[in-house]
Amino acid sequence: MEKRIAIPNTDLSLYPIGLGTVDAGLKWDGAKADRIIGTYLEQGGNVIDTAHVYSDWVPGEKARSERVVGDWLARSGKRSQIVLITKGGHPDMTRTTPDLHESRMTRGDMTEDLDGSLKQLRTDYIDLYFYHRDNRSQSVEEEIEVMEEFVKAGKIRYYGCSNWDADRMKAADDYCAKKGYRSFVADQSLLNLGMKYMNPLADDTLGYIKGESYQYHMDNPGNLAMPYMGNCSGFFHILEAKGEEGVQENAYYTPGNMRVAHRMKELQKRYECSLTQVILGFFFCQPFACVPLYGSSSPERVIDACKALEIPFTKEDYVKLLEE
Repeated sequence: MEKRIAIPNTDLSLYPIGLGTVDAGLKWDGAKADRIIGTYLEQGGNVIDTAHVYSDWVPGEKARSERVVGDWLARSGKRSQIVLITKGGHPDMTRTTPDLHESRMTRGDMTEDLDGSLKQLRTDYIDLYFYHRDNRSQSVEEEIEVMEEFVKAGKIRYYGCSNWDADRMKAADDYCAKKGYRSFVADQSLLNLGMKYMNPLADDTLGYIKGESYQYHMDNPGNLAMPYMGNCSGFFHILEAKGEEGVQENAYYTPGNMRVAHRMKELQKRYECSLTQVILGFFFCQPFACVPLYGSSSPERVIDACKALEIPFTKEDYVKLLEE
């Protein structure tokens, strides 16, 4: 498939798989970060995704993922070669019992997070900056104007949304059209191969690309879908390695996904490909462009994931895989 996806009315051209860094500082850092990110760039990759909240739920260091990425940027001197993504406005995860419903999306919150991100990442600007959550009690107009202030200040180039509902994205688009603004260029919400049959996740603040949101992306190619949890939280890999005993408490452990897992073996055999490649191939057979975010703990897994782009999966493959 095409090795770059251009977002309309921007100068952004993205590799079809983004490198997720939620584990940076936990599972990899320093020299290992150099190998993982370096391997990703060698495959043609140019999208590095992080967030100011990664991984504050683990005590000891705040915004450690951004720090790891910033360290790599400083060592490598390759800032101009990547599309740098980060996010702000997430609820505070440093508390003993975080409240995911406590919004942090005021102008002050977003300014604090963005300035913190720039410091951690050791850069003067973010290519694509996201609202990590939404607050429906705030007006879309107010939230857009905050982002426009960041653009005018040169702190960010473009902005996007994460975990927003379709009606709010439409309202943002309408307001931006009236004001002559570009509006959201990307949406990070949950979409993956196991989503159709999964049980609800505990975090009810997460957004899903389904129903109205799925239709929104079909109708609005200017807002690129950038799905997270593309690897289904490792469900299919754990199932393959440990059997059903290893996934008993997993949200993806349902009769539907057990059928999918069985059928996936047929695709692996047909295309002589890996499990990861089947999982990622799902995104490239959607009716709209997707740049899934994939986090990897080794250079070898980066290479394996990127080879998914070379396999001629078809939409029919995934229709059969997911049929009831």
